[in-house]
Amino acid sequence: MDYKDTVNLPRTDFPMKADLVTREPQRWQKWEANQLYERIQAQRAKAPAFILHDGPPFANGDVHIGTALNKILKDLVVRSKTLSGFRVPYVPGWDCHGLPIEFKVSQEMRKAGDTSSDAAAIRKACDEYARKYIDLQRVQFKRLGVLGDWENPYLTLDKQYEAHELRLFADIVAKGFVYRGKKPVYWSIPCRTALAEAEVEYQDHVSQSVYVKFPLVGFPNTFLLIWTTTPWTLPANLAVAFNSKFHYSLVRVGDEMFILSNALLSEVTWKAGWQGYEIVRTLYAEQLEQMEYQHPFCARTGRLYAGDDFVENSTGTGFVHIAPGHGMEDYQLGLRHKLPIYSPVDDDGCLAHTADLPPDQQIPATMVGKAILAKHGQSEANTVVIEELRARSLVLHQEDYHHSYPHCWRSKTPVIFRAMDQWFISVDHDGF
Repeated sequence: MDYKDTVNLPRTDFPMKADLVTREPQRWQKWEANQLYERIQAQRAKAPAFILHDGPPFANGDVHIGTALNKILKDLVVRSKTLSGFRVPYVPGWDCHGLPIEFKVSQEMRKAGDTSSDAAAIRKACDEYARKYIDLQRVQFKRLGVLGDWENPYLTLDKQYEAHELRLFADIVAKGFVYRGKKPVYWSIPCRTALAEAEVEYQDHVSQSVYVKFPLVGFPNTFLLIWTTTPWTLPANLAVAFNSKFHYSLVRVGDEMFILSNALLSEVTWKAGWQGYEIVRTLYAEQLEQMEYQHPFCARTGRLYAGDDFVENSTGTGFVHIAPGHGMEDYQLGLRHKLPIYSPVDDDGCLAHTADLPPDQQIPATMVGKAILAKHGQSEANTVVIEELRARSLVLHQEDYHHSYPHCWRSKTPVIFRAMDQWFISVDHDGF
C-alpha cells in the first residue's frame, strides 16, 4: 500500500527545483519580448506619478553585493508603488566621472605599457572604460529582475547631460547660492587630491601621541594638559575644548600645577609617573571659560570653549586641542566662535607659512617644509614639533597609540584633514 495515496497533499504546477541559471534568462527574455515595462507604463499613463530618482552606481566594475542590494530595494519600491496604482517610470543611470574610473584606467594603461599623460587620451580611455561597464552592469541588473527603461538610461558622460548640469549651475550662481569658503577635507598627500568619504579606508595605524602642557596666562607654572595623536596639528592650534558636564581638578605636583578631568586623573598620574599629587580645587565650566593660555611655541594665545558633543572622558585629559583647519569638530567649533580656519600645510603635506595669520603668529621657521607623512617610519613634522616641545619642557608623556585611522584607497597611505578653499552651495538660502 502506498501511503502517499492516503494523504491529502496540495498540488502545484510550480517546478520542484528553481533551476535559476536556466529560468532567469528565460523569464527576462519573456518580459522583453512582451515589452512588460512599456505596457505597465502605458496602462498607468493617466495615473498619479511617483518618481524614484536613481542615485547612480559607478561604471567601474561588475555589480557587487552593495550595488545589487541598492537596485533590488529600488525595484521593490517601484513595484510596490505600481501595484498601489501609481505610474512609476524608472530611469536607471550611471556615474561615469571621478577617481575610481580614472584610477582603473590608469592601472590598465600602465599594465599595457602606456605611460601617456595626454589628458585627451586619458579622457577617451575613461569614456570607453565606463561604456564597457555600463553595458556589462545593464545585463547584470536585468538578470536580477530589475524592471526599468534600460535602453534609455541617463549617463553623466552624455554631452546633453553635462550641458544641462552647467545651465543649472549657472542659474544657482546667478541667484547667489554659490560662495567661496574653507572647510577641512580628507587630503591624500601622494595623490595631491581631496578624497570623498567613500574613497577613505580605515586601517590599523600606530600614531605618536603626546601629553602636552599648555601654559596658562597669568598663572606661573600652571598648565592645561592636552593629549593628541597628531602632534603635527599643534602648530595650527587656536583653542582648547572642554566638556561642561565634567568636573576638572587643579592638581599640584611638585612646583607645577595642572588642570585636567577628575575622571582621568588616575590614568594620567600613572602615565606621567607622578609619585604623589594634591587636588587644590575643583573647576567648572564658568571658570574654564575665563581662562587664557599661551600657545606652546607660537606667539599667540587661545581661549577655552565648551565642546560637549565631542570631548570625552574615555582617554586623554578631558581637554581637546582645537585646530579649526584640521578636523571637522574643530572646524565647527571654530565657526561658532569666529576663529580663523587656519591650516599651515601645503599641497605636498609639509608644514608651511600661510596668509591666514599675522607674520608674528606663524609657526617657527625651523618647522617650515617638514613632511607630515612618515618616511622610514618617522614623520618629520611630528618629530620637529615634539623636539620643540621638549626643548621648552612642555612634554609630560609620550607613547605610541594603536588605533584605526583613515587611509587613501589609492595610495594606501594615511590621509590628513586639511582645510582648503572650496566652493559651497547654500541649500538653506531663501528661495533655493
